[in-house]
Formats: sequence, structure tokens, C-alpha cells
Amino acid sequence: MSQSNSVNRKFVLAKRPVGEPTDQTLRLENGDVPVAGAGQMLLRNEFLSLDPYMRGRMSDAPSYTAPVEIGGTMVGGTVAEVITSNVKGYEVGDWVVAFGGWQDYTVSDGTMVINMGKDPQNPSWALGVLGMPGLTAWAGLTQIGQPEEGETLVVAGASGPVGATVGQIAKILGLRVVGVAGGAEKCAHVVDVLGFDACIDYKADRFRHALKDACPKGIDIYFENVGGAVFDAVMPLLNPSARIPVCGLISQYNATSLPDGPDRMSLLMGMMLRKRMTMRGFIVFDDFGHLYPEFAKQMGAWVASGQIKYREEMIEGLEQAPASFIGLLRGEGFGKRVIKLSA
Repeated sequence: MSQSNSVNRKFVLAKRPVGEPTDQTLRLENGDVPVAGAGQMLLRNEFLSLDPYMRGRMSDAPSYTAPVEIGGTMVGGTVAEVITSNVKGYEVGDWVVAFGGWQDYTVSDGTMVINMGKDPQNPSWALGVLGMPGLTAWAGLTQIGQPEEGETLVVAGASGPVGATVGQIAKILGLRVVGVAGGAEKCAHVVDVLGFDACIDYKADRFRHALKDACPKGIDIYFENVGGAVFDAVMPLLNPSARIPVCGLISQYNATSLPDGPDRMSLLMGMMLRKRMTMRGFIVFDDFGHLYPEFAKQMGAWVASGQIKYREEMIEGLEQAPASFIGLLRGEGFGKRVIKLSA
């Protein structure tokens, strides 16, 4: 079923997943299109962002924000068109960035909504390089990574929307940049298109040795969004005063228990003490949302000039969202994964 003017399709959380989400985790429901009241506007979602953090919202474990309730609409960032408006500053036909969730229509009072005007260029990019993933990359690197020219940065998930942007910013700032990605095709893209100095395939044999060879002066900044075996390979290469911004741990999101092997916590804590390293997790809008205007101006200029390149993976149809999300968690995505809702 395609998007219509009379039906609101939405995916709701049917059951909390144990491990990887399945086709039973979310349920597609059809309902009436909501009506905007006083001080509200009706938004028709055109694009839906798929992001790893959504797996955490499916769980009721303690986190930085409330989980999606059973029967509740799955959350997600959207780019939408204003259909009716009783909100000052928003007119019919405006395009906006909102948090409309996995559905065709949503009602908003304008809170946490950004107006892009009537005819934005590449509107879906506001869910990627010019939106939350881009801000995550820019803020995590500049505010926590504190990069200095000539240093070595390693970033995992290097072909994804955050990792690709982190590495390109670091190259602009004069760093040696080594990416980590899964597969020869992704690694070739990272080097040949994005301009990284090297990219190491974590699926290949001798991954640890290849990473060490690519970082002859050690690692000064490791931008963490994967965890697991990649961090195990990075840890021995970290230099004194290394900085480790942590925005995600996608390898652990479906885990139901701690990983096998020895406890690495004492080793890591000892290294942090001896080498005076800094590791800091962050939630981008909570910690750095106030920097969005500065980010938007700088990133917009970089994208416009071609200094930052962006790859988007557009998937058509709301019904494709659950399978596409499961694939994202498996590492199948190549670039920023976005669902196009409109026909």
C-alpha cells in the first residue's frame, strides 16, 4: 500500500526483541489521518531516517530516554511537508525536519522542528550529513577528539554516515585518517571517494596486523561507534593522551549477554590511567545541541564546496523499514539508510 491522503500507516512496537529484532517485533497498523488542533500543524512524512539508536528504544532497559511503549509508534527522525498549520512560523508547503516516527502523518506543536522552507535542495540530507549523524561526527570529533594537525585518527564504521563524515572532517583538519569498514567494496569507497589515507577490512584475515601497519605512529583519536573486536584491535595502539569519543556500540545492540573472552575492563582502566587517556560518551543533542547553528553553517559550506562527500542509500516504501533496519544492525548498510515514504 502506498501513501495516501486518507490513511495513516504506522509501525508500532508489537513486542520487545530478545537479541536481534525479527519480523514479529513491529506491527503495521492503518488508522485515520490525525487532525491538527489549535497551536498544532499536520505533517506528512516524506523521508524516515533509520539509525542504530532505535534498537535501544525497543528495549525497556534503563537508558538516557524512555523506551517506546508496547503498542506505541516506533520513533524516528523524519523530513516532512506541512499540510495544515496553526503554528506561527510554519506555512502549508514548508518542508521540516521533525521526529515524526515510523508513520505517514504526525501532529506537531513545533517543538524540536526545523523549518527548511518551501523548496530545500536534497531535503533527505537533513537526516544525514546535514542532520543528526553529521552533528554527531562534527561535535564528537571537534569537542571531544580535540584534533591537532598531524595526529592519527581511526574511525570504525567508516563508510557509514557518522564514520564517513568524521574521517573527512579530520582530513580537512590535517590528520592522518584510517577507517575500518566491512568488505573490500566499502574500503575502496572510503579511500578512493572519501579520501581517507587507509581503510582496513575488519572481516579480513590479519585485521589486527593490518591496522597496526596502517598506524605506524599509533592512534591519537579513536572515534568509537562499533565496539567489540574493532576496539580490541585499537586498544594496544592508543597513544598517551589519546581521546576516544563514544557515540555508539552497534556491535553490542543485539547482545543478550557479555561477550566471551577475558574481562578487558582492568586492562582498559590501567591504560587510561598510565596513558592519561580520555574516553567520553555523548548523546549528541543533549550534549551539543546548542552548537547546531555553528555546525550547520560549517557543514553546509563543506558540502557545498565538495570537501565533504555524502552517500545516501534510499529505500522506497514504509513497509520496507523493518527489514531495512534489521539489515542496518547487521552491517548491511552502505551510506546513510533512508526510507522514502511517498510514492
